[in-house]
Amino acid sequence: MLGKLARQNDPNVLVGFDTADDAGVYKISATQALVQTVDFFTPIVDDPFTFGQIAATNSLSDVYAMGGRPLSALAIVCFPDKGDLEVLQQILAGGLSKMMEAGCVVIGGHSVRDPEIKFGYSVTGMIHPQKVWANSNAQILDSLILTKGLGTGVISTAIKQGKAEQQWIDAATRSMTTLNGRAAEVAASGRFTVHAATDITGFGLIGHAREMAVGSGVSVRIDSAKVPLLEGAMDCVRAGFIPGGLNNNRDFAECLVSYGENVPAEMRTILFDPQTAGGLLLSVARSDAASLLTALSSSGVPAVEIGEVLPPGKPLIQVV
Repeated sequence: MLGKLARQNDPNVLVGFDTADDAGVYKISATQALVQTVDFFTPIVDDPFTFGQIAATNSLSDVYAMGGRPLSALAIVCFPDKGDLEVLQQILAGGLSKMMEAGCVVIGGHSVRDPEIKFGYSVTGMIHPQKVWANSNAQILDSLILTKGLGTGVISTAIKQGKAEQQWIDAATRSMTTLNGRAAEVAASGRFTVHAATDITGFGLIGHAREMAVGSGVSVRIDSAKVPLLEGAMDCVRAGFIPGGLNNNRDFAECLVSYGENVPAEMRTILFDPQTAGGLLLSVARSDAASLLTALSSSGVPAVEIGEVLPPGKPLIQVV
């Protein structure tokens, strides 16, 4: 809808809403720019403290996806008028724990009465104007690296239906409460050439790969056998725990995808799974891919090379 409105022409806007990027970037000096993002959603786990942690991790992720460092945050709260305030306190405490881990200061917020709980943050970060990771600068022959496994959407659906096994819940919770800060710090250390980046969230791996490919004027190949999956993700797909967002993602983007004949049906499905606090997708110079993977692994980030960037052509996304 914003795209239908009159544009505000400001040369200091380095990244705006027109490129479907993860966050906005506004230049304030020759060496400093602000990274700004906002995200909030309804509970996807039962424990309020864990929900707060997940919401904070998810909100911080877009700053990391731009290569930035989070500085401050404002909490966004929707809570029932007669809700248990102990629950709200636990949500806020969980969120604060992750903000403190990220070195990001919560300086206030806003709340409204709402029958349905919603929680998240508006986060402001800092970055050098010439070191911004946009999602629209992937280069032909780049390697594609993913830093987290897929499956939080289907597992969360199983949780809501009371059918998730505990090990599935544990795997999804670990993923959704793991900050992308360490992965971003390693990748942005200056030792590696990262051309483009995004985080995998609501549009799923295919949807965010599509944004990167369209924005960069390239096509991509994904090796489905290398795509990391959370424990229980395939079990959930086979059991039919398919979130509505997955079907929406598939309806929108699958027309741009071709599959190798050996790609299983379950894998074709999970590639569209909407993620909460998903990993980073990095488009990295091929010559740096191996050393970056080693550095990420040494830092405890389970990153995997899942594909490569190709010259523009049809299909936009090849899954082999």
